[in-house]
Amino acid sequence: MRVTFLDHSGFLVESASAALLFDWWKGELPAVRPGVPLYVFASHAHPDHFDPRIFSLDDGTRDVRFLLGRDIRLSPSGLARWGVSPETADKCRALRGGQSCVLPGIGVEVLPSTDEGAAFLVSLDGQTVFHAGDLNWWHWEGEDKAWNNNMAANFKKYTEPLRGRRIDLAMLPLDPRLGEAGFWGPAYFLETADIRRFLPMHQWGEFDFTRKFLEKYPAFTPVTVPVERTGQVFEF
Repeated sequence: MRVTFLDHSGFLVESASAALLFDWWKGELPAVRPGVPLYVFASHAHPDHFDPRIFSLDDGTRDVRFLLGRDIRLSPSGLARWGVSPETADKCRALRGGQSCVLPGIGVEVLPSTDEGAAFLVSLDGQTVFHAGDLNWWHWEGEDKAWNNNMAANFKKYTEPLRGRRIDLAMLPLDPRLGEAGFWGPAYFLETADIRRFLPMHQWGEFDFTRKFLEKYPAFTPVTVPVERTGQVFEF
C-alpha cells in the first residue's frame, strides 16, 4: 500500500486493485497508477475537505466513482454550478452514517460524524482503511459545557462500531487548535479499535503536534506514523 499525504486531511491511498482519494482540496495530486479504478471520497462540504474540482477527475481515462457525505448536495443547481455532467453525476453516491455499499474491488461502511457528513471505513485487498473526516471529539474551551458534554457522548456513540475492529490504516484528526483536548479523539480511537497504523491529519500544518501527542501518550508511538510535510509518501 502506497499513501501520499496531499495536505490537511487529504490522502491518496493506492493498493493493488484500487486507488482511494480522500478529502482532496489542496496539494498536488500525483499521477494515479493506470488501469485501476479511482474512488474519490469527500467526507463533507466544508471547504477544507471538499472542492468541486474533484469531479474533473472523471476525464474518461479510467473508472471513477464519487462517494460523498450526505451534506454535499447533489441538486441540479449545484451540479450545474460545479459544471458536473449528467454522466459524472451518475457516478456519485451521497452517503450517511449507517449505510454501506459494495463496489468493484472495495466495500464501504459509513459512520456518522460529530461535525458534518461522514467517516469512511473501506475494505480492499484484505485490508481495512479508515478516514475519519471530521468525526472527532471536538472540545472547545469557552464553549457551553452542555455542548461539550453532548459532543463527548456523540463521539463515543458514533465510534462504537469500531470497537475491537482491526484497521490496518487509520487517518484521524489531531487538531492543535483544541490544545490538549485535541489528543482525546485520536487516543479514544486508538484505545477502541485495533489500529495498526495511525496517520495524523487536520493539523493545519502544525506537524509538531504529533510529537506533543506522543509525549502525552507514549504507548501509541509504535503505531503512529508522523506526517511531516505535504507530498510525503509512505509505503506500507
